Amino acid sequence: MDLKAIRGDTPGCAHRIHLNNAGASLMPRPVLDEILEHLGLESRIGGYEAEAECRAEIAAAYDAVAELVGAEAHRVAFTEHATAAFVTALSAVPLGEGDLILTTRHDYVSNQIQYLSLQRRLGVRVERIPDAPEGGVDVDAMRAAIHRRRPRLVAVTHIPTNSGLVQDVAAIGAACRERDVWYLVDACQSVGQMPVQMDEIGCDFLSATARKFLRGPRGAGFLVVSQRVLDADLEPLFPDLRGADWVAPDLYQPAPDARRFETWEKSWALVRGVGRAARYALELGLDAIRERAWTLAAELRSRMAALDGVRVLDRGPTRSAIVTLSVEGHEPAALVQALRARDINTSSQTRLDALLDYEDKGVEGALRVSPHYFNTGDEIDAFDEALRQLIHR
Repeated sequence: MDLKAIRGDTPGCAHRIHLNNAGASLMPRPVLDEILEHLGLESRIGGYEAEAECRAEIAAAYDAVAELVGAEAHRVAFTEHATAAFVTALSAVPLGEGDLILTTRHDYVSNQIQYLSLQRRLGVRVERIPDAPEGGVDVDAMRAAIHRRRPRLVAVTHIPTNSGLVQDVAAIGAACRERDVWYLVDACQSVGQMPVQMDEIGCDFLSATARKFLRGPRGAGFLVVSQRVLDADLEPLFPDLRGADWVAPDLYQPAPDARRFETWEKSWALVRGVGRAARYALELGLDAIRERAWTLAAELRSRMAALDGVRVLDRGPTRSAIVTLSVEGHEPAALVQALRARDINTSSQTRLDALLDYEDKGVEGALRVSPHYFNTGDEIDAFDEALRQLIHR
């Protein structure tokens, strides 16, 4: 990687040490230029007219996201954010009273709430598979439950928002394929920091955001579906005129491709920005991105583990670029503010952001530090020194 060129592409590097890429990363200049170009065109000729004039650029965004996750463009749907993508997918699975959803103790808090809402409204059953001793879902227990219990849906968060844990979504996908179980993967934190190949994972739905490690804009996400979802005519609970045609007074026809999961109104400027962010990541190489980001995170964990009063909370055999810390005598939110005053960006979480995981770890929350490939060793040094000063002040 040409780190000097990458940081030159990232205006924010001149102003902040940005270690909050699990929250919202810094957009590179080519992504920002793509968005501003489209917004400028809209301001000159009109929003609908700009969409019509930029059909090729919009199509290229679908192609780039498809390439990023190893799919085809007709399986890609753009959404407002990852939660919109996840909920749209969830609504497409035919669930009824008594149907079983299998998930993990590490699924994202919004996802957990949505499972419980389905349980309350539809009478579905929700079961969380226990963890393995080393951390993360017990894949053998999940596989056994899939084979014996025949769930209607398996839903798994690839990388939890509250931990460096990387769950083995491919092994779970293999078990789902053996039993023809619908499989939904939340890749919100994994897309952009590591290779994510949807067909290798074996999932039917993959939801993601642009703003995190992909380094795209806020307010944009996407859903990628398997071909078997389209062949089975699965569709969201509430399609609109982009996702379906009203062909008779009492009949509508869903779109033949993943557009059935989209809605009419969206920011095409942000869609183009997501496509450019995907292309930027592809140009750098996802293997190289993972190697650098995870190396920085491993260095950070090693340093933090050596600090008195600091506990590294991450578990699991494979750990990502999200580092979570508990600092004795210090509230995470207060540390975030104190670090921000030193031009260092991090984020904090409370117990309610990961109820089960933080209860298991016996903490009320965590300081979350998430480096990316554009960060430097000097920035890790600066964070280390700043935290030491705050702890010993």
